[in-house]
Amino acid sequence: MKLNQVTVGCVDYARSVAFYRQFGLVQIVDSPPRYARFETASGETFSLHAVETVGEPATIIYFECDHIDETVAELQSAGIAFETQPTDQSWGWREARLRDPAGNPLCLFHGGTNRRFPPWRINNSISEKGNEK
Repeated sequence: MKLNQVTVGCVDYARSVAFYRQFGLVQIVDSPPRYARFETASGETFSLHAVETVGEPATIIYFECDHIDETVAELQSAGIAFETQPTDQSWGWREARLRDPAGNPLCLFHGGTNRRFPPWRINNSISEKGNEK
């Protein structure tokens, strides 16, 4: 598994997007007022998702798995419970969800090229190979 994305909640979409753009992240998905995804120079991704209040569980840790079905099966056979089985999502990822012992939400996923290059990616200066255009 590779840690490559963290998603945090936001109560003010526009303000949060502006903050992370100023922070130096390159915005690659813009779906106001619900969701935004950013990319670091080395290709990891960071996302915002709208929440009603700051107190809601808002942070989700994403672990990418090349073979998600097999990984989930192995973890389940070791006694780890999942809230959802690997499921194809409309945004092109296959995801399975669970919680750690403290109740923090985790998502195991396989996103392939849709993680960094979804069909709805907004135009910016990073090309598919990570070089500037």
